[in-house]
Amino acid sequence: MRIRRAKEKDMKRVMKLLNEVLEIHAKIRPDIFVSGSTKYSEEELREIFADDEKPVFVAVDDADEVLGYAFCVVRQLPEKPYIHPITMLYIDDLCVDENARGQHIGKQLYEHVVSYARELGCHSVMLNVWEGNDSAKAFYRNVGMKVKETHMEVIL
Repeated sequence: MRIRRAKEKDMKRVMKLLNEVLEIHAKIRPDIFVSGSTKYSEEELREIFADDEKPVFVAVDDADEVLGYAFCVVRQLPEKPYIHPITMLYIDDLCVDENARGQHIGKQLYEHVVSYARELGCHSVMLNVWEGNDSAKAFYRNVGMKVKETHMEVIL
């Protein structure tokens, strides 16, 4: 297994994995997520794959087939007199094919993202995890992430 930047040839597998993630979220929050859809269209993926501010890393097997991905976005905190200027790498989405789980692919993808963020001189790596996605929360705790803030809501 190795990790590299996503290429257009990876689009079909990445779209399948995007759907897997969306279905997890649709089960947790059907009031927000639409089952049967994906987060990005193929056209949007082409643009994202080419954007160095939004690197997408894929874990591939010996046949160069995608086993998982990490969508990332380089973000700057807005300049304000009370906030230090911070660059962070935001993990927009991380997924391992359900048939390839248990092989530490997610951990390797995460470690690759952290290494990349260090190369860029980022202050931190961050992401959001939806309430109810307990396996994702456990995974991120196990790789050393900690809760930074909590968003709360009331559904009207």
